[in-house]
Amino acid sequence: MTTIYAGLDIAKANLQLHLNGQFHDLPNSPAGHRRLIELLATQERVHVICEATGGYERDVVAALHQAAIAVSVLNPARVRHFARAQGQRAKTDRMDAAVLSAYGGSLQPKATAARTKLEQQLAELVRRRLQLLETLIAQRQQAERLTIPALRRQAQSLMRRLERDLAQTESLLTQLREQAAELDERVQRLEAIAGVGSITALGVLAELPELGTLNRQQAAALAGLAPHPRESGQWQGRRTIGGGRAAVRRALYMAALCAARSNRQLREFYQRLRTAGKPAKVALTAVMRKLLVLMNHVLKNPNFSLAT
Repeated sequence: MTTIYAGLDIAKANLQLHLNGQFHDLPNSPAGHRRLIELLATQERVHVICEATGGYERDVVAALHQAAIAVSVLNPARVRHFARAQGQRAKTDRMDAAVLSAYGGSLQPKATAARTKLEQQLAELVRRRLQLLETLIAQRQQAERLTIPALRRQAQSLMRRLERDLAQTESLLTQLREQAAELDERVQRLEAIAGVGSITALGVLAELPELGTLNRQQAAALAGLAPHPRESGQWQGRRTIGGGRAAVRRALYMAALCAARSNRQLREFYQRLRTAGKPAKVALTAVMRKLLVLMNHVLKNPNFSLAT
């Protein structure tokens, strides 16, 4: 049975569906999601292709999973590269939907697994905490430059509110961990790695729920930490990283800095790279990759014992 790939361009208020060469404009709302499912149900075997859009896709993807319709949520950078390779430079919602259909037909990506309620709640809390923390830091920096007393009082009031919201969000994260035995066990195993604290463990698990089911290459690739060679003939350029889940890299960054000092094996690994002439940024990226691979191994092998 042939699979029909349907491209779905998602915006805050609207959906653009490309199905069998036809376009359908729909609202990004419960009513629009029901209509989308009705249109897709006319096909015997259909697979929806969409992009991650900073959260606008979550409700419609959940509705598709609920209706047992296969859906792949792609990294937008991969779709852009595909579009350029196809000679597609212009950008409209309809063109984007058509490109997504073509991407599915050409590359046939795996369906994105539905997240459990626990995974959804964890991701929501972790992202909210990060948003509040970044806003608070930015507000503190701005407040230092204010000279008008009334504006300084406004900034201080806002910072107190942000601090309360941040404390409440962290409390909710703690409660979620305490109420979910499986999550707590996974976090404890990761915390046993020198350099990995609860915030890092929760952040990585929120953005990479597959951790513990992957091989080392898959883990590095999903996080965008797998180095890409740049070669042509006799020329060899620097290997680079990119793509993947930037939020995982962000969660690992501070942990890697800490591990490069406190984790004996990773400290020695980092120092070997620096002695070999690798720039500090390259060496730290390698530590991030090695740390993620270790975290994956620890969860994948419950009987694995960390060396002291």
